Amino acid sequence: MLRIEHISKTFHPGTVNEKKALDDFSLTVNDGDFVTIIGSNGAGKSTLFNSIAGNFLVDSGRILLDDENITFTPEYKRSKYIGRLFQDPLRGTAPHMTIRENLALAYLRAGKHTKMFSRVSRKDEEKFRDVLKQLDNGLEDRMDVPVGTLSGGQRQSLTLLMATIVPPKLLLLDEHTAALDPQAAEKIMSLTNQIVLENHTTCLMITHNMKSALSTGNRTLMMNQGKIIQDLNADDKKNMDVDTLMHRFKDALNDDRILLTQD
Repeated sequence: MLRIEHISKTFHPGTVNEKKALDDFSLTVNDGDFVTIIGSNGAGKSTLFNSIAGNFLVDSGRILLDDENITFTPEYKRSKYIGRLFQDPLRGTAPHMTIRENLALAYLRAGKHTKMFSRVSRKDEEKFRDVLKQLDNGLEDRMDVPVGTLSGGQRQSLTLLMATIVPPKLLLLDEHTAALDPQAAEKIMSLTNQIVLENHTTCLMITHNMKSALSTGNRTLMMNQGKIIQDLNADDKKNMDVDTLMHRFKDALNDDRILLTQD
């Protein structure tokens, strides 16, 4: 379970560039929930993810994961049990290292291998081949190829496997299909749903795609000015189409300039 209690974050306080990105923000996410998050640019979505991942400390409030207070836990320690994917397929992998080496790094970092000279075993490498087969693109036979030579879709699928090769307590997806072509995006989203379901992974996903927000997961949040302004459960989502959702959110915002898409 993820519990966020009254966190706030202001950038550049006391200057002309002061920006309150999170404003007394609270959220509880139950184990196994798949929550999609939408909102206009600057609503605080990525700041929320950065706060959870430990990119910076919040100004006030607490963040708890499985009842452990991680508010002041360094980012590198959180990365052992929080997986994250970004919009840019180039992030999250080492381009000059091979597929095998990237998977090994992710496996050793997130697993229980804490000794300085821990190494992957032959059994571990067989596990790598098995997870790569899920992609159905032959990467299991190209494990010594540098990751930098892969396409964007291949690289993002590899990043997803790296983030979940040891199932994390929490998976953060920051528009992880937005930079891909439609076919690749559909394949990555299908693999995401499969992995989350199989591992019963608690997951938060940022998207600007309202259709995807409705069809994915069991809960949808909308953020504006660092706060949650809508919280839809599975029943709400099931009985709502995109037009209704857009009107509902526009009414909540009282702003027709919402930067969301229907497709």
